Amino acid sequence: MTAPAPGQLRFPALGTTAALVTEHPDGLAPAGRAVRRVLSAIDRTCSRFRADSEISRLHARAGRPTTVSPLLAEALDVALRAAELTDGLVDPTVGAALRAVGYDRDFALIEGGDPRPPAPSVPAPGWWRLRREPGSRRFVLPRGIVLDLGATAKALAADLAAAAAADAAGCGVLVNLGGDLAVAGPAPAGSWRVAIGDDHLAAERDPAIVVAVTSGGLATSSTTRRRWRRGDRIVHHLIDPRTGDAVAPHWRTASVAAASCVDANTATTAAIVLGADAPAWLSERAVPARLVAVDGRVLTVAGWPEEVPVP
Repeated sequence: MTAPAPGQLRFPALGTTAALVTEHPDGLAPAGRAVRRVLSAIDRTCSRFRADSEISRLHARAGRPTTVSPLLAEALDVALRAAELTDGLVDPTVGAALRAVGYDRDFALIEGGDPRPPAPSVPAPGWWRLRREPGSRRFVLPRGIVLDLGATAKALAADLAAAAAADAAGCGVLVNLGGDLAVAGPAPAGSWRVAIGDDHLAAERDPAIVVAVTSGGLATSSTTRRRWRRGDRIVHHLIDPRTGDAVAPHWRTASVAAASCVDANTATTAAIVLGADAPAWLSERAVPARLVAVDGRVLTVAGWPEEVPVP
């Protein structure tokens, strides 16, 4: 997803492409510095692929109360809130399951495939096992649990980066991190025009639809991205915590608009995991969503605007 505007910047970050758009060109440089600072901090804090990250140090102290930084505390709180709101459909304790399907290092190192068969599926131990001491930043990670904050931490990064960029630039901004998008400040001419498609990079050239975003966040989760061959299977990064295996494809993509990118991402991930049950789940919670089935059929729920095909 992306949107045209006078000031634009793209660079690799968090294993994807970061895109920043500012309403005024003069705001691009300070906004870019602010976004880079936020994304660097998230990477140093939450990456399970970095031996020197704070979350890696938390894993090394499993079983012992550990005081974490304000940023990691926020990221953990966001992940646990997502798990609670979805009854565990989005669960940060899927780290071992991701390792089992081969996502045990940066995606650039595995996208070429791995001839080894996947390891046996490892259902998520359960988000509720992670304990936080009330009124503090002290967490206890039980031994044997591997955390993966990937989805919610990236969405949190989009929200934090957009807020920081708007403050630095003094104008409206849009931040897109591989399909996790947040806006802050006044939108140009009333709204940002955002292209949506199966692939956030291809959507700019060949969008399925274009929507107007005025505030908050928009997320698209997809089983067509971050796929690789493991043995004789094609697997992807979206894990069903209940089984510990890659989600059986039902929806090709799920897009949600919400008050924040974190909330939008939480709902899209849950929708992909739920499969055929997603429309009812989203409708019950009044979450506007666009679902694209594997066969290309499009289903909209909970007031997603009627679509006009892109010429």
